[in-house]
Amino acid sequence: MLCPHWALTLHSCRSVAARLPVPGSSQGWGGPDGGAHGSGRGGPGLRFTGPPRALSFPASQLFINCELFPQEFSIVVTLKVARVAPKKSEYIFSLVEEDTERMLMGLRFSQDRLHFLFLGPGGWERLAFRSVRLADGRWHTLVLAVSGPYATLTVDCGMPLDLANGKPFPSAFSTKGSRFYVGSRKRWKGLFSGLMQQLVLLPGSDATPRICPSSNPRLAVLSVPQALLQLPIKSPGTEALIYPYEADLRVTLGTQPLCGKTELGQLWFDTLKRGLFLCDGGAWVSMLQEKERLDYVEDYQDLYTNSETFDVEVFQIPSVGLFVATANRDSKRGSGIYKWSDGKLEPYQNISTWEAMAWKYFTVDKKKFLVVANSRGKRAGDRELSVIYKWSPRKLRFLQYQSLETHSARDWEAFHIQGEDFLAVANHRQGDNNHNINSVIYKWNPGAKAFEVNQTIRTSGAYDWEFFTAGPYHFLAVANTFDGASTQIESAVYVWLGGTFQLFQAITTFGATDWEMFQIGSRIFLAVANGQKLYRKGPSVYNLNSTIYELNMATKTFLMFQDIATYSAVDWEFFTLGDEKFLVVANSYDGTSYSLNSVIYRWQGYEGFVPVHRLPTIGCKDWEFFASTEGSYLIYSSATEPLSKVFRLKTY
Repeated sequence: MLCPHWALTLHSCRSVAARLPVPGSSQGWGGPDGGAHGSGRGGPGLRFTGPPRALSFPASQLFINCELFPQEFSIVVTLKVARVAPKKSEYIFSLVEEDTERMLMGLRFSQDRLHFLFLGPGGWERLAFRSVRLADGRWHTLVLAVSGPYATLTVDCGMPLDLANGKPFPSAFSTKGSRFYVGSRKRWKGLFSGLMQQLVLLPGSDATPRICPSSNPRLAVLSVPQALLQLPIKSPGTEALIYPYEADLRVTLGTQPLCGKTELGQLWFDTLKRGLFLCDGGAWVSMLQEKERLDYVEDYQDLYTNSETFDVEVFQIPSVGLFVATANRDSKRGSGIYKWSDGKLEPYQNISTWEAMAWKYFTVDKKKFLVVANSRGKRAGDRELSVIYKWSPRKLRFLQYQSLETHSARDWEAFHIQGEDFLAVANHRQGDNNHNINSVIYKWNPGAKAFEVNQTIRTSGAYDWEFFTAGPYHFLAVANTFDGASTQIESAVYVWLGGTFQLFQAITTFGATDWEMFQIGSRIFLAVANGQKLYRKGPSVYNLNSTIYELNMATKTFLMFQDIATYSAVDWEFFTLGDEKFLVVANSYDGTSYSLNSVIYRWQGYEGFVPVHRLPTIGCKDWEFFASTEGSYLIYSSATEPLSKVFRLKTY
């Protein structure tokens, strides 16, 4: 059974966080029946049944190098309480002065309020959040963030509640000679009666973005880097620091060594990347690494495909390898899956497809799937069926799993919301001329173990879906290409509210074929690939701007950030190398030729994205970035030739 997350901060005057156990606890694990090992729904929790001092520890155990409480901090709590008596309150934790037994700080709740109290220079200060109902027998995760005179409370990744206090939190709040009491204020009165699974004190401002959005917001867990959990802790009764491991050092060239529980705490110096890494029990965490910078791009591999390729999907199957799926036009030859082996892509599996337009790899319940967007039926007059394939760990192949009726499908998008799994298909047209049709969002039914229709959205020649999150909100953007008369139409961004996607913003686009969401720091961007301007039987214009939009938090809308001149752009791909950010565009046609330069743009801050490399491409349709132990690469697909190309990104 896993322990609940007792985390608290080990700082040098408000700096780094680490996770510490609560010493001296004699309580057992309590479930709904009060037994020693019950967990109830949602996982294990700690029940407080003994004397208050049993679950306490001196503040000096946390504040080792500095006795001052951080002026800006967040408190994260996961708890479950059945009920609280009227006009009664219970303590989540308190900080009590040992000699005088005077309480210095406390966090408590009643039937419909949460109170944070602290002793300021002028006396007691109290922040009371109203209409906060926690005693309902369900798990809840709270984040209380305090910064100066302001406090913000977020419950289950919902809308934040803000309070302004008349006096700011003290800049010199001393913890000297005090003791933390978890679940009480050193008295039987006000003892916490429920289950507690997580209690975290984190220096710095609001910790909400570190746990939200979450697939299970009621049981959201703060992400503390595993390496920090192993920092030395101070043992009671001694000033010596105890290290939980002794580090071994490995020096390797190229191949990355294993990093599991047995390698926990080992150091690896990679001579190829010139970096020092620490194993956290699951992955290598960079401790010191020379920053990669893009030098030039080299033509690395010609990938001969079954036919013209409209899309490539790069994915990794753990313990098996890295794969690339190509969506090929020729139905007789089908589409190919290639495996990365010894620094090259080699044919691995061929799958029957019908004018395939796109692939999407995703997981549900730890099972691995690959869905293809077929744009026509198997034979003339047949229903158009797109197919989901399931990975067989025994056969090491993808096998047909489920078919879904689609209409000239152009794209699939897979995503998770609050523990549920979804698939969205971009239906382009029905028949030859009807572009104004429904695209469909499917939801996974765990009982039937299949995807079922959940919502339909009216689209116009839909070409692409892009799912992304911003804070606690989930968005889905559609690229609408053509309404039967013009390519100058509105594409749309939808937001998840009340169990469905609702219109958030409409954006005018020109034959839009792709949305690419990316984030730089705290800034969120959406780039649209505009393919062409066309109105009825007038001439088409292929040389036009594609646009990058930025989410403006003040107006709650996407505003134009930068226009970039493109030539029938059909795809954007965002990637990073070291600290540098890049966008590469797929320029496909200029009105006379498919042989064009596609361009890599580098993020230059105030200047936006500036061109740094021009790559010769033919009918470029899609770009994908991937990395292996051998280096970093870009692969593009050609919609006019049975030849895709892999480029290697050379760094220095």
